[in-house]
Amino acid sequence: MKKIALLIMGITLGCTAQEKTGKLVVEDEKFYDYVAKDAEIEVLAEGFTWSEGPVWVKEGGFLLFSDVPQNTIFKWKDGEGLTEFLKPSGYTGILPYSREPGSNGLIINNDGELVACEHGDRRITKMPLVGGGKFTLADTWEGKRFNSPNDVVQASNGTYYFTDPPYGLPKQQDSESREIDAFGVYKIGTDGSVDMVVSNLNRPNGVALSPDEKTLYVTQSDFKAPYIMAYNIKDDGTLDEGTVFFDAKTIMKPGLMGLHDGIKVAKDGTIFSTGPGGVLVITPEGKHLGTIATGQPTANCAWGDDGSVLYMTANNFLMRIKTKTVGDGF
Repeated sequence: MKKIALLIMGITLGCTAQEKTGKLVVEDEKFYDYVAKDAEIEVLAEGFTWSEGPVWVKEGGFLLFSDVPQNTIFKWKDGEGLTEFLKPSGYTGILPYSREPGSNGLIINNDGELVACEHGDRRITKMPLVGGGKFTLADTWEGKRFNSPNDVVQASNGTYYFTDPPYGLPKQQDSESREIDAFGVYKIGTDGSVDMVVSNLNRPNGVALSPDEKTLYVTQSDFKAPYIMAYNIKDDGTLDEGTVFFDAKTIMKPGLMGLHDGIKVAKDGTIFSTGPGGVLVITPEGKHLGTIATGQPTANCAWGDDGSVLYMTANNFLMRIKTKTVGDGF
């Protein structure tokens, strides 16, 4: 296997695929309730342009994740390694389109289908994992095309929530093809209806539900307001005005790369959110316990295997770490 070099907190380490890298940055000893002191980050694959949106496929025992600029979904399976799963993944038009035309956030929905946020085709789709064939879940709101859907989550009742920042558009926020002024958070009802449920965020990005599905967490990739927002979900699926759950400005300092992006929740409600330095571990009360420091701008994460292994997409790498908790949904 060829050598790769990672810049980890200012120290250059030579690594091969599935060797160890990174470190744990502990702010509170309770961090070790979630990640063991001797836990190590493994680099599983490399060479991507911007890896994103990991999701574990329980039935097949493998991971899917996006490379947004490459317009590709990759598959990684222990013992088999990396293969191309789907291309094009998010843009089926004539290239070039933008620097991020492909799929971004991925989930497996309640029916076992792959749901993708497609930047270039500006829609949310679902696709059976056997037989293929995409179906559009939503591509417009009030007759206007979305900007570039970024991340998605589904509640147990079938309702979807997703974010729609400008990252996949040509010229991003300055794109002439923008049709919606806001960078919104949307709800897709079980009847197929689409409603904007948040309209006042500059860069909504990751989205996740609390285990009891009473709270929707939305991350914001905004240097001026690098927040995780928490919204109470009303009986009709709409949201309240929300509160700042965590402000990354409290931990930002020179040398820590990345902003809030992808977010996942453990069974006990603990938050694992990408942010400055790597993946932040945050209690349900909003206390930062520590960081799984990847040394890279880290886009997203997802639990896999038996639910205790956290897979991380970090810049042009795919990584994983064993945790002492279990992801919600396992």
